[in-house]
Amino acid sequence: MAPGGEGELLDDGSAGTAPASDRGRASEEERLARIRLSRVIEPGDAALGRRLADVGAVGVCADLRANRPPPGVGAERWAGLRLRWREARPERDMWAAEKSGIRFVCPGDAEWPAQLDDLGDVRPVGLWIRGGPSLRLLAVRSVAVVGSRACTDYGAHVAAELGAGLADRGWTVVSGGALGIDGAAHRGALAVGGATVAVLACGVDVPYPAPHADLLRRIAEQGLVVAELPPGWRPTRGRFLTRNRVLAALTRGTVVVEAAVRSGALSTARRAADVGRAVMGVPRPVPRTLLRPRTSSGGPPGPRSATTAVDSSPAAGSPLGATGP
Repeated sequence: MAPGGEGELLDDGSAGTAPASDRGRASEEERLARIRLSRVIEPGDAALGRRLADVGAVGVCADLRANRPPPGVGAERWAGLRLRWREARPERDMWAAEKSGIRFVCPGDAEWPAQLDDLGDVRPVGLWIRGGPSLRLLAVRSVAVVGSRACTDYGAHVAAELGAGLADRGWTVVSGGALGIDGAAHRGALAVGGATVAVLACGVDVPYPAPHADLLRRIAEQGLVVAELPPGWRPTRGRFLTRNRVLAALTRGTVVVEAAVRSGALSTARRAADVGRAVMGVPRPVPRTLLRPRTSSGGPPGPRSATTAVDSSPAAGSPLGATGP
């Protein structure tokens, strides 16, 4: 699709929801409206999320055009949203994304992971995706592995072994692409040829953090890089925190490897608990001498054994529940 203007089909004042077509794809009008709103609505905006659920993306665009702010949105914020809306060019965004191998997935699409609907008013407007596999299929059997950026050597080792062990057992390893625990978990999955997904707080084409530019490229080649924000957008502190709800809801459970009391990793764990997902943690290192009577090698327990937390259960083969779509 060549780049176009503002997209007149979004500005005709129409409202109402746009259900998915029979082919498992949102209507083109609803898709363009959601692409446009991805440049307007900050992730996690509950007030606009409620309005979006009520009238659909086309309806929210009509509100912006007609200057009808929904309840809970102040005049100053509404003015800023309208400015963003006027500047957005969805056809151009779609064309540029397709040229770069990036796609946009939204509610109504066959690839949309239905578990994200558990987020209610803070469900993403849509997701920008870089990589070949289906996000919905990768997320069916997935675990978030999260933790501190300033992690210990032990934490990095455990995260890498968890990533490898989970991937070996057919689980998709999901994390945030950050330094420390996130990167170790992604690398562990990649090392054994497994699937991994990085959920970013910036555009999927933004190499952030810079030292992970090559890692993010490898993730996109072997798995997926996913973001709510449009290509080119930079991260902020608030966007990291709101991103965590996607990590939590997308997966069947969250494993916290290492985390400070006030940290994004624990924020992800709380979000996971809020939407009824399993929450797990890795114990602190245990002195080698205390483990000798319990292990054949006399060394500390292999961190890979921690994968038992998500791979063994008397029922359904996993404490994370059934693994069907």
